[in-house]
Amino acid sequence: MPRRSRAAGDRRRRPQRQKDVLHGHRGQDFRCVGCRLDVSLVAPGTAHRNHCPNCLVSLHLDRRVPGDRGSGCRGRMEPLSLTTRPDGEWLLIHRCLTCDELSANRVAGDDNALALMRLALRPMVVVTSAFGSRAGGSR
Repeated sequence: MPRRSRAAGDRRRRPQRQKDVLHGHRGQDFRCVGCRLDVSLVAPGTAHRNHCPNCLVSLHLDRRVPGDRGSGCRGRMEPLSLTTRPDGEWLLIHRCLTCDELSANRVAGDDNALALMRLALRPMVVVTSAFGSRAGGSR
C-alpha cells in the first residue's frame, strides 16, 4: 500500500499516545557519573545523599551547607581520602576535578565497605602527589 501524500494539509494529526516510560529526572534518585548506577537519595546515616555508594564519586552541588545545592560548578568530585570526627564518624574527602575545591561528606550506612577500606588504606603519597600535580608545585 503506498504512503499517503503529506501534501494533504487539511488532515489533522492525531495526538501521540501517552508513554509509560520515564525519561526525565526522578525526584527520589540520581544516576552516578562514575559507574552509571541508579542511586536512591534515601540513605541510612545521612540526610543528604550526595555520593554514589558503589564508587563513592560525587557531583559538586553544595556550596556551604549540605543539601543547599547552591554550587554553580556541577563538576565531578573524586574521593581522595577519609577522615574521622572526634565522635568517630567517618567523612569522605572529595576534590572537584573542575574547580579543585575540597569538601567533606558523611559516609552513609550503605556505602561500599571495600571501596571505603581501599580509600582508607591508600598511601598518603598518592594523595599528596595528586595535589602537587594539580597545583603546579615543585617536587
